[in-house]
Amino acid sequence: MRKIVFAAIAIAVLYACQESLEDKCTREAREYTKKNCPARIGENTIIDSLTFDRETHTMHYYYTLTGNADNKENLEKSGAGNALLENLRNSTTIRTYKEAGYNFKYTYYSEKEKGCILLEKTFTAKDYK
Repeated sequence: MRKIVFAAIAIAVLYACQESLEDKCTREAREYTKKNCPARIGENTIIDSLTFDRETHTMHYYYTLTGNADNKENLEKSGAGNALLENLRNSTTIRTYKEAGYNFKYTYYSEKEKGCILLEKTFTAKDYK
């Protein structure tokens, strides 16, 4: 019986060590969304979900903007796209994905106008490196 339990644990450990970066990214995005979303992450920002597209190696963050931020003109004037890129460049929590050259996409929806995209930006390795 001990040998069977030990063998099962050894197989599980070896399997865990074999998880590809794509598998890890998919799992982490799914777990983050399930555990944390939706969640208010700022005065006017709610993160709705996080997904990973294996074909394009893209981490896709979905947000909803509320209050004063829920305004397309204000976003354009404020240089929100440049701020997103700067935050991406400075982020250490996703370093592994940046080192692998993954893409990062951000989609911001309006709370007032359901389905209306206020801002959508995709950054590739050439943008953030």
